Amino acid sequence: MQSAEPTAGSTPGPNPSHVRTLVSVHDVMPETLPQVERILDLLEREGVAPVTLLVVPGADWNREDIERLRGFQARGCELAGHGWVHRVDRISGVAHRLHSRLISRNVAEHLALDPVGIHRLIARCHAWFIDRDLSDPALYCPPAWAMGRIPRSRLASLPFRRYELFSGVLSAQTGRVHPIPLTGYEADTAFRTPVIRLWNHLNRRRATRRGWLRIGIHPHDLDLRLAEDLRRDLRSFRGHAGYCEVGAP
Repeated sequence: MQSAEPTAGSTPGPNPSHVRTLVSVHDVMPETLPQVERILDLLEREGVAPVTLLVVPGADWNREDIERLRGFQARGCELAGHGWVHRVDRISGVAHRLHSRLISRNVAEHLALDPVGIHRLIARCHAWFIDRDLSDPALYCPPAWAMGRIPRSRLASLPFRRYELFSGVLSAQTGRVHPIPLTGYEADTAFRTPVIRLWNHLNRRRATRRGWLRIGIHPHDLDLRLAEDLRRDLRSFRGHAGYCEVGAP
């Protein structure tokens, strides 16, 4: 499988203003909509656009909730698929158990499924948007960025055109992975805080060299230990892009 750097025109210097930044809000569900609204208000004040919302279709959505998603679209947000229920009832195997302890806890749905199950979940996720007359989502991000055991060649037969992985963004049709540094802010324990802060520091440096950065925001991040780090990154990285621009000439 080929890997390729995102095409970004001229090579950026060390100034963050030269970095093209993808901003996404994860775990969009009925119970997180108040927090999502608060995050979107902050992003609007900071002039961040476009924003991609990672929607969990299998949550308990009602008609009013769907209308709120349409309202987000009217504000310029792009909707993307994000698993089905965003949780697992069982941990499957040693690798999944290790991943759950270090990163994903109980949300990495794909790691509990075989390739056929993953394929069905992704197809079901896309159909949910179409059945509710929402915009046709081009991007799919598995919970915790964990795609699982499905071969990348099989993704081309599914309706999503791009997939966000822990390492970057995958084009389903070409099989090319565009490595893009990632920052996160879900520091809800004393242990996670220094680990994520160091991770973010390293990835900011990588971003200024590569010219691209992903900022992944979770619903409660504005109330957690790295909230000011998030605000500072939003103020520093002012050049924004959509996922459709990754790999574009």
